[in-house]
Amino acid sequence: MFGFPGLSGLSDCIFGDWRPQIGDPEITGWLTVVSYVICLVLAIMVLRRQPQGAARGLWGTIAAIMAFLAINKQLDLQTALTATGRCLAHVQGWYDQRWLVQIAFIAVLVLIVLVALLVALRSLSGQLHANGLALLGLAVLCGFVLVRAVGFHHVDRLISMDFANIRFNFWFENAGLVLIAVNAVLLLRRGRVPRRAEVRRSRP
Repeated sequence: MFGFPGLSGLSDCIFGDWRPQIGDPEITGWLTVVSYVICLVLAIMVLRRQPQGAARGLWGTIAAIMAFLAINKQLDLQTALTATGRCLAHVQGWYDQRWLVQIAFIAVLVLIVLVALLVALRSLSGQLHANGLALLGLAVLCGFVLVRAVGFHHVDRLISMDFANIRFNFWFENAGLVLIAVNAVLLLRRGRVPRRAEVRRSRP
């Protein structure tokens, strides 16, 4: 009942529901990928100027997440994960009870995100004014990912609705990216001022 299927049988089942191909070929999908890449570059630039500490950890985390989500945006890896779970549920005989696994997975995911955000808030207590927008943007992105992971039918319908002929999920996802990018640009602009001041002071 709970035997693990052969790898070939499992891969055939997974690739029956998912293919490693462009998942969102529309212009909004590619614009979102570009936004992730821009945020990745900005995060690396900020990271290079940050001293050791909580802020450096935050921007390192942001850079890693931006890189992963940029790739995932078009490969649609969460669909592959869902397909894997569905195939295992069928083969191992717990498909009718899959909602228990889904609830447990979502609960663990929500708990991890909440704990990570609380730890970040506590760690950045003295630097929140300089990095608050990025943390808020990261929270918005986490909310978007959780909404997509939960996959409640009425929530999916809501974020799939249009505003100005563009789906809400585009605005939802990119709102977090804009906050991260704005925070990064502010930090980079602020980082240039001290160096100019030092040059003036060094002149005779």
